[in-house]
Amino acid sequence: MIDSKDDMKISVLSSGSGGNVSYIETAKHKILLDSGLSGVKIKKLLSSINKNIEDVDTLLVTHEHNDHCKSVGVLARRYPQISVYANEKTWIAMDSKVGKISSFQKNIFPPNVVLSFDDLDIESFTVSHDAAQAQFYNFHHHNKSFVVLTDIGYISERIVKTIQNANAYVFECNHDVEMLRNGPYAWSLKQRILGDSGHLSNEDGADALIECIGNNTKNIFVGHRSHHNNTKLLAHSTVAEILKRHNFAVGNDFNLLDTDVNCPSKLITL
Repeated sequence: MIDSKDDMKISVLSSGSGGNVSYIETAKHKILLDSGLSGVKIKKLLSSINKNIEDVDTLLVTHEHNDHCKSVGVLARRYPQISVYANEKTWIAMDSKVGKISSFQKNIFPPNVVLSFDDLDIESFTVSHDAAQAQFYNFHHHNKSFVVLTDIGYISERIVKTIQNANAYVFECNHDVEMLRNGPYAWSLKQRILGDSGHLSNEDGADALIECIGNNTKNIFVGHRSHHNNTKLLAHSTVAEILKRHNFAVGNDFNLLDTDVNCPSKLITL
């Protein structure tokens, strides 16, 4: 594939219960989705894919949990060129965490709408999660699309219709159910994770992918893996096995890719 400056490029800088950050680039924008790590760490991860944090112009926030918004305030104050977007309920919920942010940088991204950013249309969609109003995003650029969907208890038909046949996904496969049930967490936390406002298991993530994958789908990142209730190998093998069982040609029609908190993915051109 010829690399064009007009293509959309993506990298999953970090994904997991320890922190979440993705990078999206077009000819006119360089965007971070979430900032669940320290500003210093995000700067280093960007540098490792040959990108400069000083070139980032937009930060989108999905919800107020610390593994998604840890350095929102730090990045906004340190890099005043960054415009920060979240829905109104999320701004209220993370107000005490992010500190003072200039009114010129603070923007509302309402739920379930499409906003145009020059050469990029970004579609927000709400999800079932125990946050003030968690929302994720579908990035559209020249008939290509990239969806990030983590931190969700279940996937409705509305969401499936919103995200079907994307070129690339970051899809939640948070935990192995048996590891979670037999693990060290308190029962109340286990119930929260397993509930309709918690997180998708490896099996649930794979089952949802079956409904979403289309002919355009070329890259799927297994995302938001729990450090305590999952392993990289188990998440990957479970998803691959279920997809193959439903006649998906994993590794041929599309790539099934692992993610990590400390190691970014390669920069992929869609």
